[in-house]
Amino acid sequence: MNYELSRKQMVDQQIIRRGVSDPGVLAAMQKVPRHLFVQEALQYRAYDDNPLPIGEAQTISQPYIVALMSQNLNIKGGEKVLEIGTGSGYQAAVLAEMGAKVFTIERVEKLYHNSRKLLEELKYHDIAVKLGDGTIGWAEHAPYDRIIVTAGAPEVPKAYWDQLAEGGRIAIPVGDVHVQSLVLVDKVEGQQVKSEVCGCVFVPLIGKYGWQTNGQ
Repeated sequence: MNYELSRKQMVDQQIIRRGVSDPGVLAAMQKVPRHLFVQEALQYRAYDDNPLPIGEAQTISQPYIVALMSQNLNIKGGEKVLEIGTGSGYQAAVLAEMGAKVFTIERVEKLYHNSRKLLEELKYHDIAVKLGDGTIGWAEHAPYDRIIVTAGAPEVPKAYWDQLAEGGRIAIPVGDVHVQSLVLVDKVEGQQVKSEVCGCVFVPLIGKYGWQTNGQ
């Protein structure tokens, strides 16, 4: 399978045609080998227009959603980004290719080990991976210029707001365990300025300030 051609078709047909135009996003998604971030048996579907299972009841997001969230972070290069929900590491790799310094947290131990190993093998040295409860953030490296959450939350955890730099932005799916809205929260003179991008469906954000493990 010609993965490079498949990536180009993914970018052209799934991303550009839907209005994503940020050159950094397009270049990153053309470069990152998405097929390495999915299960080997599903690599032939890696560039399809849909999310895919990565094990442990988790998924790698649809390419368009990765592109849309990345564009809405407005990365110019050099930003410190906190990612909640490493998964297979694909979103973190895209952000790193865009020039961000990424700190990413994964709560599922197997996914943590797998993603950390893969990102190291691919020489993404600007990505720090941590095992833990993502709903409390990563205070040690705060403040962050951007925070991206790749799981649906009932609300914006206070820890994210506290760890966000002035002028920073949070991109987070907010709603119930079944369907959410992708919300942007900007910190403007210490105040929250919220805007809604679109409807979306993510796995639940599990943790102290998210949903409980039973989804209730």
